[in-house]
Amino acid sequence: MPPLSARLQALVAALPLRPGLRVLEIGCGPGAAARDLCRRIGGGTVLAIDRSPRAIAQAIAASGPEIASGQLTFRSIAIEDFALAAGEPPFDLAFAFRVGAFDGRHPERFDVAIGRLRAALAPGAPFFIDGGAPLRAIDLSPKCQAGR
Repeated sequence: MPPLSARLQALVAALPLRPGLRVLEIGCGPGAAARDLCRRIGGGTVLAIDRSPRAIAQAIAASGPEIASGQLTFRSIAIEDFALAAGEPPFDLAFAFRVGAFDGRHPERFDVAIGRLRAALAPGAPFFIDGGAPLRAIDLSPKCQAGR
């Protein structure tokens, strides 16, 4: 598996990670960041989602050890359609790098995406997108429409 690009390395390194976290990656593509996260969060878990079935197939093909360990799971789904599975606990942290619903390329998806994300995160859990220095935290409180 190829190493992370310098850009992804900087973004992942800037996330406030700690052992044991449940992390949701939105728009995982071929899964490079998700695999790196597994090494950084000890006994934590990562669910990586992407709307592209092809990207998810590539991610699964490249992530055998992480999947076998139970630390990494992939789902082919858009954030606008995402919901926790029955009995699935909420996530402690979420991030999205180059995801149109959050970076302004698809503003019509923003409200639905934020609503789905709020429902999937533990109270107070942070959400980050790229575009800051290097990350930007998005306020998910119901009264805020940050990111617009």
